[in-house]
Amino acid sequence: MRNDDDRRENFDEKYRRRTHALDEHDTVQFEKIDDDDLKDDVKDEHVDEREAPSHDDFREEHEVQKEDAPKPRTKREKSSFLPGLLAGIIGAILVVSLYHFLSNDSNNADEVVNNTKDTAEVRQEIESKHEDKLITDTIVAVEKAKPAVVSVINLQSQTNLFGNESSLAEAGTGSGVIYKTDDEYAYVITNNHVIDKATEVQVNTSEGDSVEAEILGTDIWTDLAVLRMPKGNITDVIEFGDSDKLLVGEEAIAIGSPLGDMFSGSVSRGIVSALDRRVPVDIDGNGTDDWEAAVLQTDAAINPGNSGGALVNSKGELIGINSMKIGLENVEGIGFAIPSNDVKAIVSELETGGEVDRPFIGVGLLDLYLISTSDQRNYLKLPSNVKQGVVLSSIEPGSPAEHAGLEELAVVTKLDDTEVNNAMEFRQYLYGNKKSGDTITVTYYLDGRQYETDVQL
Repeated sequence: MRNDDDRRENFDEKYRRRTHALDEHDTVQFEKIDDDDLKDDVKDEHVDEREAPSHDDFREEHEVQKEDAPKPRTKREKSSFLPGLLAGIIGAILVVSLYHFLSNDSNNADEVVNNTKDTAEVRQEIESKHEDKLITDTIVAVEKAKPAVVSVINLQSQTNLFGNESSLAEAGTGSGVIYKTDDEYAYVITNNHVIDKATEVQVNTSEGDSVEAEILGTDIWTDLAVLRMPKGNITDVIEFGDSDKLLVGEEAIAIGSPLGDMFSGSVSRGIVSALDRRVPVDIDGNGTDDWEAAVLQTDAAINPGNSGGALVNSKGELIGINSMKIGLENVEGIGFAIPSNDVKAIVSELETGGEVDRPFIGVGLLDLYLISTSDQRNYLKLPSNVKQGVVLSSIEPGSPAEHAGLEELAVVTKLDDTEVNNAMEFRQYLYGNKKSGDTITVTYYLDGRQYETDVQL
């Protein structure tokens, strides 16, 4: 059997170079692929129907990356959504999360110290300093949450003309949130893409201190990362709100470092515009949606560099992680944030294990629609009534898939009793409904016949 640690390391290395397309200002751009262009691209990949290729030739033409891999730090590069989806989505893909631990782990000798003031205490402090001002709930919320929001700087070694590595230089910037402290350290959540390929990570606090931080864990699918840095004189951490209790129309306040550390601590305000939006994401930049993010929608202004910053409510509680925005020329005020309750579970796993434990099946995936109808009939031997599914482009040696008898070029149509129409739905079902050690029933077609097998993950 394949060692899970080896698997995760290989996946991490593979995807560390590929993910959200970002420039030095932490901006992501997705571009629409016209239907005609997609057809041309797919047609070019297919072989001449008059010359039937061998099994190996077909597999090589449609080779894709291995499935099962949740742990990357990825390269900033241009990516795109599938045809027919939103064009020109420019994400300041930001995600910030804070996990408020109220008790100490019995196995941890360090005492967890979380200093959070209630809104009444904060209001009293502000009013004592500004007796001539009307202190609103928004002012109190910002004053409560802002000290826990930091700037995160991605520093990378630069190569000179002679091929030698020179001193570190800033490769990207984002935001982060302090969610916990103990006797020695302060813990920060930021985006995975903010610290991608970093040689060193620097955190600038609201007090003006610059501190080197270490990366404790990252997750490509949620674009989250956890950092740890010396506590120093840090006392403030953010408080989590309950994102499951949010209502459309509630106040939403974004805090972060738009356009970099120069504008650190910037605040914008809006409302919660919608709940449970589903936004497709192309993680590896191949023009195919790999994942579907479940997010909140807000009209609070979000800009490049806000990545990893906080979205808080009128009580100064974290309700979401700013994650994306639609940046079309004629579109304003459509931003997205990862709900705080979703962030909590990810943060705890990243902090303690360095990654999110997801089930491993050991297959490469290719959407069936990318293969021409003639190839589906001639080489995959699919019945004419099978129009949606996922092609297994590769089976990893020693994997659960191999032990269960799955073969390359099998076309999966169902996982358990749930139909899967594409690779994204395959991953969503696998990661959302299963854990390591579970058994999953796979329904598939191979050489014109339908089969069913149980795979122990």
